[in-house]
Order: sequence, then structure tokens, then C-alpha cells
Amino acid sequence: MTNAPTPNVPPGSIRVIIADDSAFMRNALRRMLEIDPAFKIVGTGKNGQEAIDLCRQLHPDVLTLDVEMPVLDGLTALKKIMADITSPPAVLMCSSLTSAGSHEALAALRSGAADVIAKEGSTFSLNVDAMRDDLLAKIKAIALSRRLRGSPAAALARLANPTSFKLDPRDLDLVVIGSSTGGPPVLETLVTALPADLHVPVVIAQHMPVMFTKSLAERLNGVASVRVFHGEHGKRVEPGTVTIAPGGLHTRIRGTPGRFSLEIGIEPTSALYKPSVNELFSSAAKASAARTLGFVCTGMGEDGMLGSRDLKLAGARVIAQDMPSCVVYGMPKAVAQGGFAAASMNPEEMAKVMSQISAKPARSAA
Repeated sequence: MTNAPTPNVPPGSIRVIIADDSAFMRNALRRMLEIDPAFKIVGTGKNGQEAIDLCRQLHPDVLTLDVEMPVLDGLTALKKIMADITSPPAVLMCSSLTSAGSHEALAALRSGAADVIAKEGSTFSLNVDAMRDDLLAKIKAIALSRRLRGSPAAALARLANPTSFKLDPRDLDLVVIGSSTGGPPVLETLVTALPADLHVPVVIAQHMPVMFTKSLAERLNGVASVRVFHGEHGKRVEPGTVTIAPGGLHTRIRGTPGRFSLEIGIEPTSALYKPSVNELFSSAAKASAARTLGFVCTGMGEDGMLGSRDLKLAGARVIAQDMPSCVVYGMPKAVAQGGFAAASMNPEEMAKVMSQISAKPARSAA
């Protein structure tokens, strides 16, 4: 276990611990993070037990934690950190970009990890520079959002009631959801709330690599009351189903209510995130207009803002996740501040809305 001296950490710095049994990975992550003066590496560890001990000793803001390590694996260490440390750090899991790795990553997210760093085995050393900027932005956004959630503004937001939102499921033909950092556990909350007699299709764009989105679809299909599929180009989108957009490509809705299908492709190549929430939402605005309900969940950046604008202009409504419940209050913030959100809710409140989207007629108002 190696500790960097901590007294010289500048006030406001993002304190980071790196835990990985690979010296190469420890050094690679250190080099990437130390380029930005906002970060201070306060310790490094070679296994899960060292990660736990370092967190207790040094109280970091962020911990990067490899999944496969000796002595104590990353998933077990994560659970112990979340259960036993009073103020646990934000944890980013380092997971291989494989089928097994993607299932482990989803398990880590359900156990409290903020996000996942996907590493592609032997090619990681070739992609270090390419992933650096994204990694720096992601860790910074997660750390700053954690501080924001502890601010007076967050306390006020917790006391505020969500905007009054009434739903008649007979007014809907389509539901679209966009999410990014911290999204998979929220998606599980929403999808498992869907009733078995769901009468509209649901299409989800989650920022993740394709291997991860495929595993996400498999996971949700195993716990939901409805069928969950991984998207395929040209496939019909049937009522009563959920479709996860494949990572690395854009998914759009084509057709008309009752005859929706998926258009999946690389355009626009200029879009920062693939799948793009903007592309999905804008296509929904054309396909089902006012008879669409959108959800924008936790995530960094502004993807989903322009699509939410298009939905609002078409007469549809969008619900944004509220600040206190977000891992990163970026995407929902952009939608809310743009004036495109009909309501701001936490995942449990959004799940209550999802539970109402059934084939049963809505109760008449008293």
C-alpha cells in the first residue's frame, strides 16, 4: 500500500485513491489525472482490502477500483466501503469490456458505484490519451455533484414538492428515456415499475458501450414484468415492450403510432454521445408528437436538452430527475433550466408515474 503525503493537498482539490493490482493501470490513471491540477492522488492500493484501508485513513472524494484483484476483489470491497464507511467516496469501477466485465459493471452500479471505466484489455495502452479527457470530465462532474448534493441548495430541493403532474395513460403512444452517468440503477427502478399490461412501447438511450447496453437489456429483462430487448435496426417496436438502444450507435423512432420501428446507424457522427438522447427524443417528437412522455435522468453534459425542446414544441411532456437524487446533475439540469421539463422528480416519484402506464382506464377525477 502506497500513500502520498496528504498535508499539501490544496483546499478544494478532488482527492483520489487508485486501487488496481496492475502497476501499469495505476500509473496510467495517475498520469491521466495528474495532468489536471484539480486532482490530487492521495494514495494507491494493489487490492480491495488496501482500498478499504486507504479510504478509512485518507477520506478521498473519489476511488477508482478495479474489479478483479487479489486478496479482496473490487465488488466485495465496494460493498464493504458502502456499508462500513460513514461518508464513502464516489467509486468508479474499472471493468473489462467483455460480456463478463459488463455484467460485473452493472452489479457494481447496483451496489453503489457512481460509474464504470471500461478498459479493453491489450488495447488500453493505445487508448489512454483518447479516454483521458472523458475520464477527467467524468470524475470532476461526479465529485462536484457530490459536493452540490451536500449544499444548502440541495437541502431546499429535497423539501420542495415536485411540480404537480397528472397522467392519463390513454393520452400516450410512446415513452422515451435518456440517461448517462449513474443511470442504470435509475433505469432499473423505472423499468421494474412498469405494469405487466403496459400498452405503449418504451425506448431507452443510455450512454454505455454496446457490450454494456446488451448486458443491461438482459438484466432488465430478467427483473421486469415486461419484455426488454436490445435494439436492432428495422425492428418493430411493439406495445408492452422496452428497448435498450445499442451503445456506439444512434437509435431513432420511425413510423406512426402502432407501427413504430427502429432506425439505428452512425449518423450524425458529430454527436458526442452514442446513443444520443437528442436523436431519440427528436425522432419521437416527429413520430408520436404530443402523445409522447419523456424522462431525462442523471448524467453529465446536456444531451437530451434539444430533444426535450423538440418534444415540448410538439406538445409532449418531459420529466427531469431532480438534483438531490442525481449522481451527476447535468442532463436533467439542462432540460430544467431550458424550461423544457414539466416536472422534476426523484426516481421513486418517476417510478410511480411509470406504474400508471397501463391498459386500464384512468380513474375519473373526483
